[in-house]
Amino acid sequence: MSKKQKLKKTLVEQILDKAKIEHLGLAINALEEKTLPDGIERSDIYKTLALIGDKTGPIIGMLPLTEHLSEKKLAKASGNKKVSMIPQKDLQKTTGYIHGANNPVGIWQNKKFPIFIDTIALEHDFIVCSAGELGRSIQIAPSLLADFVQAQFIELREL
Repeated sequence: MSKKQKLKKTLVEQILDKAKIEHLGLAINALEEKTLPDGIERSDIYKTLALIGDKTGPIIGMLPLTEHLSEKKLAKASGNKKVSMIPQKDLQKTTGYIHGANNPVGIWQNKKFPIFIDTIALEHDFIVCSAGELGRSIQIAPSLLADFVQAQFIELREL
């Protein structure tokens, strides 16, 4: 992060501040950025995917942008026979966020949907995920995030 620009904190950042959870706000649009800040790789950036389970209803899966989700693994871990992506047209009314702004903190605060983070996150000091607005992200320790949103670490990616 070369020069510090003063950005208004997103609601997600305000929630984390209030809970005294260490994080760093970043101005990154992971869907469009070709060049990332120093020290951040594409594999550090996590997508927050909203799915619907046939038994549980909405669930959230998080894994690196560079990986593909195994719906079969997520279904099994979440107690469903099958899960499928929530159609983009239904995303905002389901999670409260538009495509590209889904984030575990806001979804947990508002909806309490079960959240699953790929175990690969445990191999890293931090992950980067959406801060609830397009072009905004947070950098946070995976265990701090998981504790705050009561997420489970499971293997979600296709191997």
